Amino acid sequence: MITESFHSLFQTAVQLHRESLEALVSQCSSELERIAEIWRESLTAGGRILFAGNGGSAADAQHLAAELVVRFRVNRRALPGLALSTDTSILTACSNDFGFEEVFARQVEAFGHPGDVLVAISTSGKSPNVLKAAQVAYQRGLKVTVFCGKNPDSFRECADAILAVPSEVTAHVQECHMICGHTLCEWIERNCPCP
Repeated sequence: MITESFHSLFQTAVQLHRESLEALVSQCSSELERIAEIWRESLTAGGRILFAGNGGSAADAQHLAAELVVRFRVNRRALPGLALSTDTSILTACSNDFGFEEVFARQVEAFGHPGDVLVAISTSGKSPNVLKAAQVAYQRGLKVTVFCGKNPDSFRECADAILAVPSEVTAHVQECHMICGHTLCEWIERNCPCP
């Protein structure tokens, strides 16, 4: 049986989610449109989208890569999306041999090419391994798009576009990242004449 206290908690959560989404729309729409164009240009030219993130952001990376490779809403040819958080042998070997800060950067070095895009996902905006991957990607000629929360400062020097969700609440930042990611995937399906 659902208690009144749970119902109240749920209503509050939905209201706070609404407020986060309204702030997202008013403050981040133009930057999200910029990210959409970066992704479209890369995929149209034969590039790939690489995703990096830790924890919940790793799950988001896998989710969005799957939407590109498999499909979002329509059946179409597979698009090259790759989550860098999924290969346990690479993650553990790199962590053991070089340190956890290198786990994504090493993969960007191996798999990234000029014209590809790295989607660096860091809710805090401070994840050292995601930042290192962004720095390596930028140096190697990849486009770098960042999904983060309210504090994007660490990424400013190595990013082509930053979606900085105007919230400090991790859950709300992640919810906003996913709605933006889904919107990007749908837009790509409709507007990307991929080779």
